[in-house]
Amino acid sequence: MEAASANADVALGTQVVRRVAILLRLLAVNNRMGMRLVDLYRSAQIERSTVHRLLQGLIAERLVVQNRESKRYFLGMGIYEMGVAMAPPFQLRDLCQPHLLAVAEQTGDTVFLSVRSGFDGVCVDRKEGPFPIKAFVLEPGRRRPLGVGAGNIAILSGLPKDEIERICLSNRSRVAEQYARYTEAELARRIAETQSRGYALTDVLETVGVRSVGMCIRDAQGLPVAAISVSTLASRLQGERVDEVVVFLREAVSTIEQELLRLPASV
Repeated sequence: MEAASANADVALGTQVVRRVAILLRLLAVNNRMGMRLVDLYRSAQIERSTVHRLLQGLIAERLVVQNRESKRYFLGMGIYEMGVAMAPPFQLRDLCQPHLLAVAEQTGDTVFLSVRSGFDGVCVDRKEGPFPIKAFVLEPGRRRPLGVGAGNIAILSGLPKDEIERICLSNRSRVAEQYARYTEAELARRIAETQSRGYALTDVLETVGVRSVGMCIRDAQGLPVAAISVSTLASRLQGERVDEVVVFLREAVSTIEQELLRLPASV
């Protein structure tokens, strides 16, 4: 009886941890706009009362905050503090920073660094060029499914075929819900074009009249771990200028990949 009770306690504890993880991941994906309670319990497929109780506990621990006016939930400062504390000794962002600045200066436009995080890509840095009209399509910390955005498409397209299929299948419902007009056929077309050209060229889904070009960064094993992308007005990114921007991206990516090869294997 005692063994059965202990097993039940372990199972219950595991279930709570899993549910908390689901809620935190949902908030991470949607942290830009936040989420309502109804959005959370429907997306998590957990009872409303249970989600509300878990959220109150997370708020008490500063892992989640709730906007008083909109009633929407967001990740709290406690999450940020944990992220800072566990940052590894080597950070790709630090290595890429001077190269992002160089591309921003060369193109005049806004440059982004996105890194792979599971089935998502996360923007971790942004540099602004001197062109007066800025294309702030992403802010650091913004998370989107792989396949959405030039940088994320560049990362996804560089993966092995079976991994691409697994990620697309896993992200299918999220992409359909958040980007209704972005069909599976359109994503497949963009992946094929990116693999053929060696870079992604896309019109930004969330902002009309803005275009992005992105190229993946590969690690020592040849797998894409990040991407650099440039976003600007669609009128500024067509024809010969696309080729010009791609040259700048290729130079930056090549240098970064060489620097990654020189790093100690332990990092």
